[in-house]
Amino acid sequence: MPPIEWNRELRDQMEFAWNVQFLPRLEGLTDAEYLWEPVEGSWSIRPDAAGNWRLEHTSPEPAPPPVTTIAWRMMHIADVLGSRASRHFGDWSFDLDAISLPSTAAEGVAFLTRQHEAWIAGLTAVGEEGLARPCGQAEPFYPDSPLAALVLHVNREFLHHAAEIQLLRDLFLRLGPQSSENGG
Repeated sequence: MPPIEWNRELRDQMEFAWNVQFLPRLEGLTDAEYLWEPVEGSWSIRPDAAGNWRLEHTSPEPAPPPVTTIAWRMMHIADVLGSRASRHFGDWSFDLDAISLPSTAAEGVAFLTRQHEAWIAGLTAVGEEGLARPCGQAEPFYPDSPLAALVLHVNREFLHHAAEIQLLRDLFLRLGPQSSENGG
C-alpha cells in the first residue's frame, strides 16, 4: 500500500467542499441575499464614515454572538484563508481591516475565490514536508503546532461557515422578503 499523501488529502477535502458543495450554491447570489439581515442586530459589512466597507465585530464577542449576514460570513472565510495564505506562504501583506470590502455579491464571491486560490496554492507549494513544520510566529496562539494542525483548523472553519451561508440562502428564499418587510 502506498503511503498516504496528507497534503493532497487535506487539499482534496477543501477542494471537494469548495467546488462541489459551496461554489455551485453561490451561483445567482444576489446583492439582496448577500446583505440580508435575518434578524435585528445582525452583524454585516457596512460602510464607515469614509465609505469603506468594513466587517462588524467587537472584542470580546458578545454572548450569545450576533447572527451574521452572508456577506459577513464570506468575508470571515476570506480573512481565514487570505490572512493564513499571506502569513504562511506570502509576504504578510493581507489585512482585511486595511481594505474596503466588496459591497456586492459578485465582488464578494470573486474576492473570496482569490483568497481560496492563494491558500490552496501555498498549501500545494509546501508539500508533505511543510505540513510538519511548526506554525511559528504566523500563529501566535499555537506557534509550536504543526502546519497540518492549522490546515485542519482552516478546513473546519471553511466547512462550518460555508454551511451557514448555504442555510442563510435557504432561509432567504423562504423568509427574506417577509423578514425584510418586518424590520429583520
